[in-house]
Amino acid sequence: MEAQSLSAYVDINAPLVERCRLNDRQAQAEIYRRYSKAMFNAALRITGDYAEAEDVLQESFLSAFRELSGYKGDSSFGAWLKRIVVNKSINCLRQRRLALVPLGEQHHDEPAEAAAHSPEDEADTHYRADVLRRCIQELPDGYRVVLSLYLLEGYDHLEIAGILGISESTSKSQYSRARVRLRELAAQRGLS
Repeated sequence: MEAQSLSAYVDINAPLVERCRLNDRQAQAEIYRRYSKAMFNAALRITGDYAEAEDVLQESFLSAFRELSGYKGDSSFGAWLKRIVVNKSINCLRQRRLALVPLGEQHHDEPAEAAAHSPEDEADTHYRADVLRRCIQELPDGYRVVLSLYLLEGYDHLEIAGILGISESTSKSQYSRARVRLRELAAQRGLS
């Protein structure tokens, strides 16, 4: 019994995934229903384009269902699928000739973040979130991708460097510059 408690990660979706391996269309539809919204949002944050994010989503699910033999169950199915979505989103950007904003010779350290103040009401929160989302979409591709991967998708700079084929210091610099530019855009729209 002790050996069972030390076993590898068990995905709660394992039975559903096994049915997908057998080309069970109902199981595939259920997996899609469970994951499509989150995966679409990840693709949209990276590509910055609704139509491209929809394409990435469809291609990602098709690839996932075709390549289920590559899923070994050592992480959650959602994490495995998210990696496919991120890679396809990055490839989509590369097809648009993703060009990271060139590094300047000077590096500017940012002041520590001030404590966030709570919004006065729910409508204000929704408005501010919507403005911030639009500001993120306005960032140059390189800034937006690094910011999204780090801040919203939870990758560290070493992982981002590997995904994008850049150095870790470039990832850190792009993230820092993205935050500065995002603050500027937000300030222009009345957010402080």
